[in-house]
Amino acid sequence: MDATLPILILAIPLGMFLVLGLAGYKMSHKLAGTLGCLGMGTTLVLAYVTAFTYFFSGSPEFVDAAGNRLQSLVFDHTWLAFTDKLVIKLGFLLDPISAMMLVVITTISFMVHLYSMGYMRDHHGVFERGFQRFYAFLSLFSFSMLGLVVATNIFQMYIFWELVGASSYLLIGFYFVKPSAVSASKKAFIVTRFADLGFLIGILILSFYTGTFNFTELTSAPVDGIADVFRVSEGTAESVRNIFLSRSSAAPVFLGGSVLTWALVLIFMGGMGKSAMLPLHIWLPDAMEGPTPVSALIHAATMVVAGVYLVARLFPLYLMETTALEIVTWVGALTALYAAVVACAQIDIKRVLAFSTISQIAFMMVSLGVARPEVHEGLGYMASMFHLFTHAMFKALLFLGAGALIHAVGSNDYTAMHGLRKHMPITNWTFLIGCLAIAGIIPFSGFFSKDEILSSCLGNSTVVYVWMSLVAGLTAFYMFRLYYLIFWWKEHKVHEGHHAPHDQPWTMTLPLVVLAAVSVVAGFIPFGKLVTWNGEPYDFMAHFDWSVAGVSLFVAVAAIALATVMYRKENELPAKFRAALPALWTWAHHRFYWDELYMFITHKIIFNGICRPIAWFDRQIIDGTMDAFATLANKASRAIKPLQSGQVQLYVWWYLLGALVLGGVTALCLL
Repeated sequence: MDATLPILILAIPLGMFLVLGLAGYKMSHKLAGTLGCLGMGTTLVLAYVTAFTYFFSGSPEFVDAAGNRLQSLVFDHTWLAFTDKLVIKLGFLLDPISAMMLVVITTISFMVHLYSMGYMRDHHGVFERGFQRFYAFLSLFSFSMLGLVVATNIFQMYIFWELVGASSYLLIGFYFVKPSAVSASKKAFIVTRFADLGFLIGILILSFYTGTFNFTELTSAPVDGIADVFRVSEGTAESVRNIFLSRSSAAPVFLGGSVLTWALVLIFMGGMGKSAMLPLHIWLPDAMEGPTPVSALIHAATMVVAGVYLVARLFPLYLMETTALEIVTWVGALTALYAAVVACAQIDIKRVLAFSTISQIAFMMVSLGVARPEVHEGLGYMASMFHLFTHAMFKALLFLGAGALIHAVGSNDYTAMHGLRKHMPITNWTFLIGCLAIAGIIPFSGFFSKDEILSSCLGNSTVVYVWMSLVAGLTAFYMFRLYYLIFWWKEHKVHEGHHAPHDQPWTMTLPLVVLAAVSVVAGFIPFGKLVTWNGEPYDFMAHFDWSVAGVSLFVAVAAIALATVMYRKENELPAKFRAALPALWTWAHHRFYWDELYMFITHKIIFNGICRPIAWFDRQIIDGTMDAFATLANKASRAIKPLQSGQVQLYVWWYLLGALVLGGVTALCLL
């Protein structure tokens, strides 16, 4: 493939960031928004052309003789060369998951750009240049995320990984006059920095033992079942041929685990931070302080799936050390259940969707964790990527729908939104489609991707399958709880002086309609023929397990029925439920006090128990010792100051006294 289109895919968002960031203050809001939309729209078209060419052109550059899809280095430019092996390159890697992510990122980003033309027009408040600055930050984020998914090596991924963190910090704290937004942006930045430290250490360990950063050398060769050693293709680095030999006695070992295990777990730690897995999830709910379009872009479809993409990118390495995959599985399973329970007790609609995002990302992690070549030909890998794709569409739809509701009502609290179906019919129907998709109701897209994940779980572990089925039921329950409380329940009277809620202008409504349409039909995409773990096409519809689908569909319908009984009309059942389980409700409403736990650890233990004694030691002992030296020096100087009186007679006396003392000492030594 010619490098022109891939270069433009990265250059246009970067160029729009520079133009809007440097010259945006001279532009009107309409011009800045139009330029931002045109730039991302052009990037969208180029990304679609690139992905279509990769998937359907049949070029030998992308498909081998057997029909398996290949990794293709469109370009790979040496940026820094420290040694023969320590070489940092910047390039463009095209393979099934990067091509898929090009479609996801540009689609959601363009919809958010268009949606923001209406949403941010009335929400920039006191920010004279806020509108232009907002579009500049959106472009920077899109550039960072695109650079991350097409990285040819893990160090390039890390560079763009940090750029994603920086741009998300800017977007979350966009309303910088709000203390809560500033606090949320700092919280997201700090938490993910701790996670990224683990990621960096994992990169250093992995590259030290393999002698390479390049994904093609690390992951392009297939893995023979769950064998310990790659079947390495010709030309692959010799160091990878015997990479770690994770279960052999010669493998590097640290604290009972192979170095490969430690490297992969540390790399996964970076993914835990970006994807908000327990216990590094605390930043995501607070990040809802950012504008709602930011929530849709960053916290529904792109940034939070970076951790999933990272594990998927290094999946052949994870297959070599299944201990790391077990950790991925159970971290994901615990996170999914936790987030689903918490979502059932939130009253802020954006926080419900935030915890829903955490739970759904955890679904993808679990799917990767249970994926094995011998279990339905690696179904879990394909299912994870499929759910990433479908979830991006319906969760962005739900967040943008929430933004339309907030824009109309002026509140994030669902208690101010009852009975809106009559006033906002388009928002009502599109939001309902999003709820049906995430609940896994046939024929919506979430039904297919979720059930493929459950099938892969059943093939690996019955316990994990039952666990995730419970989470799927909770998902259907809390989403329809949210839907009924917003659009049904009892209707609020419009306060005097306030206009009645209504559907938003076309710039906000069109993205809802488009994403709703995609959420209806995306499940029928032959995803298994496009994206699989080893490049071989997989017809998942031919292997679709209708017994698993039937059970999950029954669970989802039962959960929706329960939500309908409890929340479709105003009644006392929710209050009775809270009264029956007050402790569970309180703990879930307060997110099981994770924030309080972190505050206790940081303030009571680290700051008061560790930092304060260290500060006292520094001030009293270290500084005190230095101050004592200074005091003694001052006193000594004052004591000998008379010796420099300027009187010659005194100098003679001191000279004679010194001579006598010196003579006496000499005489004693001679004796």
